[in-house]
Amino acid sequence: MTDLAIRRAQLEDRLAFLDARLHEIDAELDSHQSKDWEELATEREGDEVLERLGQSGQSEIAQIRAALARMDAGEYGVCVTCGADISEERLDLLPYTPFCRSCAR
Repeated sequence: MTDLAIRRAQLEDRLAFLDARLHEIDAELDSHQSKDWEELATEREGDEVLERLGQSGQSEIAQIRAALARMDAGEYGVCVTCGADISEERLDLLPYTPFCRSCAR
């Protein structure tokens, strides 16, 4: 398996995980049945945390899909800002990054 195929598999696995996690978050947000005001307040605080996690997950999903599109276009691993190659070390840490280290600053 080539490095690109390995990275694609990693991104697709992460995408599947995030998609499942977002479905779990949606189910949790829809599951409150409590009538007690104190419990509702506690649940609402938890909902805010879940909503932030969901937003973060959606952002990561968008970045992963963009990286997969760059792979399909033959542009993966090339900085979208300056056109330099993105280092393997950086791609190991952030496989969906569109920026080289210099442009990410």
